[in-house]
Amino acid sequence: MSSIINPPIRAGKRALTKAANRQAILDAARMVFARIGYEAANIRDIIRETDLASGTFYNYFKSKEEVFEALADDSVKRFRPLLAKVREEAEDLETYIRTAYGAYFGFLAEENGAAIEEGTPHMALIGVRVDTPEMQTVSDEIRTDLESVLQKTGHGAIDTDYLTAAAIGIAREMGDNMLKRRPVNPAAAAEFATQIIITSIDALAKQVR
Repeated sequence: MSSIINPPIRAGKRALTKAANRQAILDAARMVFARIGYEAANIRDIIRETDLASGTFYNYFKSKEEVFEALADDSVKRFRPLLAKVREEAEDLETYIRTAYGAYFGFLAEENGAAIEEGTPHMALIGVRVDTPEMQTVSDEIRTDLESVLQKTGHGAIDTDYLTAAAIGIAREMGDNMLKRRPVNPAAAAEFATQIIITSIDALAKQVR
């Protein structure tokens, strides 16, 4: 009986250990990137933040860049449900823009809460320019949302590719700036970003009429 049960138990423990080791590396990398910045950090810095042997890192990641992308994708996966909720509840263009920015900036503030309290530099992982399938999916979802809302409001002639790029670009740059300020104010950032986009849409709408 034990010979039948033990192998699955051992396999389950190994899987749990692998998952725990991977998460330990990701947690360490997040703190290192927040503390000294992505460019200055190296793999040794990340390993020193864990209790793992140096060789263990390479069982899970090939490079610092791969860890960074994994963290970014993890953030995006957790942000997508918030964006879906915005999509379900928004009744007009301005509400969608304001609520989406509010969700994004609020998420960034929460994600970086520990680093902010410690007074360390921030690492707005969801806002990084990393070309991964997960991040491309979010970009496509935002473009589809904007197309739908613009059509409903009679602004269908506006270039949604450019608008999506502008909306995401503003979110990234303002998100970085917001996290450097004290106090961090997601609501103020969302309102400012919303006014930029809405004013731009109104101006573009007049040009294409």
